[in-house]
Amino acid sequence: MFTGIVQTQATVISTNQQQGVMRLVLAVAKQYVTKLELGASVAINGCCLTVVKVENISDQPLAQVHYDVIDETLQLTNLGKLIAGSTVNYERSMTFGTELGGHIVSGHIHCTAQIENIIHTQDNCKIQLCLPSQWQKYVMYKGFVSVNGASLTVGETDEQGFWLHLIPETLAITNIGKAVIGDALNIEVDQQTYTIINTVENYLRQQAS
Repeated sequence: MFTGIVQTQATVISTNQQQGVMRLVLAVAKQYVTKLELGASVAINGCCLTVVKVENISDQPLAQVHYDVIDETLQLTNLGKLIAGSTVNYERSMTFGTELGGHIVSGHIHCTAQIENIIHTQDNCKIQLCLPSQWQKYVMYKGFVSVNGASLTVGETDEQGFWLHLIPETLAITNIGKAVIGDALNIEVDQQTYTIINTVENYLRQQAS
């Protein structure tokens, strides 16, 4: 589980596709691999991935972390579009006693949303995201949503999807500030909202049958 508070950005070193699995190698500041063990979970652009190798060489400024990404994940998320030099949002899993500044995030991406518009103002940035129709009912005004792993509050909703209102701190810490119109961002809807809506809909269907 994660908090949706992105800790840092990591840089893609390589993406090697072999037999339905992509080996993703990231470079990240060494402080973010302290006690990072094989099999640990890390959210990369909000997608929960398992660490398969850690290279932490003493005379190198950055550590390298390897992950294997299966085809289903590549098709469902934006990880399949990564190339060497891309930056990704990086968050290690929650530990007991962690301050929960965002919301509970599972790291299981539901869909991607395409950026339709970006409006920069003096104090913040507004981004319009187009969401697949089947997921729109789970995104509500002032509700939580995880975007590329960042826990954010929905600013507005419309027929296409929703808007984000981002402060400079969020733009600086995450890779959302580097995104451009047409980019696809990973979306995980709030699990509590998802469960409540599906439970109510299932109940109403049973009552009607």
